[in-house]
Amino acid sequence: MSWQSEPLSALTLKIGSGSTPRGGDSVYISEGTTLIRSQNVYNNEFSTDGLVYIDEKTAEKMKGVSVEKEDVLVNITGDSVARCCLVHDAVLPARVNQHVAILRTNPKKLLPHFLAFYMVSPFMQAKMLSWAGTGGTRKALTKGMLEGFEIPLPPVDVQDKIVQKIRTYNDLIENNRRRIQLLEESARLLYQEWFVHLRFPGHEQVKIIDGVPEGWQKQLLSELCVDIRETVKPDSIKPETPYIGLEHIPRRSITLSDWDSAEKVTSNKFRFQKSDIIFGKIRPYFHKVGFAICDGITSSDSIVIRALDNFYYQYLLMYLSSDYFVALASKTCKEGSKMPRADWNYLQSTDVLVPSDFLLEQFSEQINMIIGQLEVLARYNKSLAQARDLLLPKLMSGELTV
Repeated sequence: MSWQSEPLSALTLKIGSGSTPRGGDSVYISEGTTLIRSQNVYNNEFSTDGLVYIDEKTAEKMKGVSVEKEDVLVNITGDSVARCCLVHDAVLPARVNQHVAILRTNPKKLLPHFLAFYMVSPFMQAKMLSWAGTGGTRKALTKGMLEGFEIPLPPVDVQDKIVQKIRTYNDLIENNRRRIQLLEESARLLYQEWFVHLRFPGHEQVKIIDGVPEGWQKQLLSELCVDIRETVKPDSIKPETPYIGLEHIPRRSITLSDWDSAEKVTSNKFRFQKSDIIFGKIRPYFHKVGFAICDGITSSDSIVIRALDNFYYQYLLMYLSSDYFVALASKTCKEGSKMPRADWNYLQSTDVLVPSDFLLEQFSEQINMIIGQLEVLARYNKSLAQARDLLLPKLMSGELTV
């Protein structure tokens, strides 16, 4: 069975994008009306990281781009073009800037969740990326392009059944994400308890001299790890090779479970191996640090870090992803730079307080168990997402019935 299609312009009550308030970052306040930007919009996921707020006066000027419950948001410019999700209810009231478009459906014809799922389907993503890449140097989707997209239109009750089917996969993925968050938080708390607050097992019997527990030592970071700069050219990369760009590295999460294939890579990249630590060096304050669960390639704007001795690996992972090290890396950025980068050469020359071998072994055992669980959950989520993405176009086209 195939469904009749109609242009998006006939199925929506609103298609529009906003603007950046005059004054740039200076107009943002600690609370008020949310301003949604492209960094908040991911496929199937609204991210609250980096949310900013505007005052009542600015919000009033932007009331033409007010976001309502169940609005579909789509990024229309830049490297994140075509990413799409529903707005998160908790951030309302909200406005959007010029990089984000609002798609508000007529629910009598088109359910918002159905549209959101269709927009992130592999077919639609490829189509939007193709259209966005034509006619200029910067990727962009215009209002006219959005209005012209043909959307399959099964009856509303069938749309709802399809939505519920896809939601089953998304709910499982989200549940696993929460488990990943809890596991990562337990690892961070253990690291902080033992090595920041110095409440490690047996600390009562250990003397602290000038802030350093007896039996611990300071070592240069360069004595513990090395950055791998194995450059690979696009024509030497197999298309199916996993590619982790900065956009795939989550903030404040050490589990690198998201990647694309290398088939669209057009510039030199760095090769990494499973378990290597990848550190996003552009705007390091975004806190993008994690361990790889596969072999692959990554952006040259990342640092591929490998422990010189596996004995230090778990400790290095938690140290390099700690608030302290990320803050230290952020301080090395040149002020005023449009693309501030961490200075790895300087960071390698800094001291790291290394615990006793006995304590490191105890810590490594516990962190290793957590890493194992994180990898299992991440791979399960990858499998669920792949199954969902294979099922989605067949449901949307009517090839499979629900």
